[in-house]
Amino acid sequence: MSKPRKIAVVITARPSYSRIKTLLQAIQQEHALDLQLIVAASALLERYGSVVDHIEKDGFAIAAKVFNVLEGENLTAAAKTTGIGILELSTVFDNLKPDLVVTVADRFETMATAISASYMNIPLVHIQGGEVSGNIDEKVRHAITKLADYHFVASASAQQRVIQLGEEPHKVFCTGCPSIDLAAQLPLVDALPFDPYTKYGGVGNRPSLENGYLIVLQHPVTHEHEASRAHIELTLRVIDQLQIPTLWFWPNVDAGSDGTATGIRAYREQHELPHVHFFKNMTGEDFLYLLQFSKCLIGNSSAGIREGAFMGVPVVNIGSRQHRRDRGTNVIDVDYEEQALISAIQQQLLHPQRTPSDVYGGGHAGTIMADLLKEIPLQFHKTITY
Repeated sequence: MSKPRKIAVVITARPSYSRIKTLLQAIQQEHALDLQLIVAASALLERYGSVVDHIEKDGFAIAAKVFNVLEGENLTAAAKTTGIGILELSTVFDNLKPDLVVTVADRFETMATAISASYMNIPLVHIQGGEVSGNIDEKVRHAITKLADYHFVASASAQQRVIQLGEEPHKVFCTGCPSIDLAAQLPLVDALPFDPYTKYGGVGNRPSLENGYLIVLQHPVTHEHEASRAHIELTLRVIDQLQIPTLWFWPNVDAGSDGTATGIRAYREQHELPHVHFFKNMTGEDFLYLLQFSKCLIGNSSAGIREGAFMGVPVVNIGSRQHRRDRGTNVIDVDYEEQALISAIQQQLLHPQRTPSDVYGGGHAGTIMADLLKEIPLQFHKTITY
């Protein structure tokens, strides 16, 4: 009987865990696969919502932790964090000796995973390649595509784009997005099944959620990092004016996140915001429950584009962060303009369109991916010369 394939999956940021949780479950249930879970970068930082407790509570053993985030949340820190990640992950891969490495999406930390695996001749599987967004994330995503050996893409248009980038069609698989799996598995309930204030704490007032609420999830945009404080202050002013109960989530660690965080703290000191509560983190399932019963998601998170589309949740997407990404009919796009944002939110509240879309798959991506990991050849097809 052949030995199980060792699959190293690298999680580098808070959202990445819920994004691939069903794949981790599927790998763990397969006798032919051996999961080597590596948690790195901002996924380990408490101030951005460390996910280690959630991972271990869900029954996953962590094979290695990589602390590589350089303080600063600016462009230099992002570049240096990537460099430190290459050094540290190379050592981890050398110790674990995986048969395949899996990296997710487009964050700058994922570049370290891709470079380390590529130069160590370990076949690299890239999840969610081929998507476009119009910012630095798109550059990183396409760069990882060229470093990867196999591609598990989330949509038909992404599959075609990866092939157009020159990748061999038989190594590009349209699996759907595993983050959709969690939404598809969400039990049907008539009301929010938990109290987010009691379960997750957070800061701020605790407005009643009985008559509906908004969710805000807004991250800095790397190529617009100098405007991150102005961007978040605009959204804060709009939410302040609307006076609708709002659950606000902390941003990712990116260039500009200092400006976003400072903007939130400064505004809270100067305004009462009796209808707003702030959270750092929660499980993917609980966030999806909140999303399901919300009136609208506001910001620039891919959760509105992906899970929001599948669930048909009204979304107001602000700015360029999700530019050109595939989306359902649930999204209204606006620029950073106060009245335009207010009008878009009011439109979603008055005429909510709960029309689900399967643009990112039907909810079986994790199982499909695990089956592929059992079968794809353990060989790399990109030769590195010196």
